[in-house]
Amino acid sequence: MEFPSKLIENAVEELAKLPGVGKKTALRLALHLLKNESEDTFSLAEALVKMRTEVKHCSTCHNISDTEVCGICSNPLRDRSLLCVVSDIRDVIAIENTSQYKGLYHVLGGVISPLEGVGPSDLHIDSLLERLLPNSEVKEVLMAISPTMEGDTTAFYLTRKLRDHQNLKITSIARGIPVGGELEYTDEITLGRSIVERTTYGRS
Repeated sequence: MEFPSKLIENAVEELAKLPGVGKKTALRLALHLLKNESEDTFSLAEALVKMRTEVKHCSTCHNISDTEVCGICSNPLRDRSLLCVVSDIRDVIAIENTSQYKGLYHVLGGVISPLEGVGPSDLHIDSLLERLLPNSEVKEVLMAISPTMEGDTTAFYLTRKLRDHQNLKITSIARGIPVGGELEYTDEITLGRSIVERTTYGRS
């Protein structure tokens, strides 16, 4: 693809690095930004820079946050006896959009995947276990991990880790979520129903 300007080419190259954005789409975006009012482009650039430099991860649940502790963890109206374990921040957003869940979250930061070199030590599992010490308010842990092979492996690993917590109920989202599917792509009605109709993991 030939460009009339090296500056346009550089912008297109950077935009094309975004997921789902090809060179043609990147060119359309770049030309749109060039055509728009300069203030709009500056506002976009400023918002992206501030997002990259100022967004934090919650020190409690590892969700994204503007503050040290996220709005969910600090909300006194949330049910502190219920802890939903997810693999990714996008899963928190998906579940929150159902308006069916009122508890707290714990973001693992991924799933166990030996083929990709991701083991338990690479995830936020130790901090999860710290949140479930005997003096914890948590009474139920809801495993809301995508039902892929890696997701099921992660849920099984965590369930074994938690099996000695005699007073802790371990549940899973109902399998209204298709096997092999990702939570972020599941429609809100199906995801909401799977939260409401969650099932209990058996203890071995």
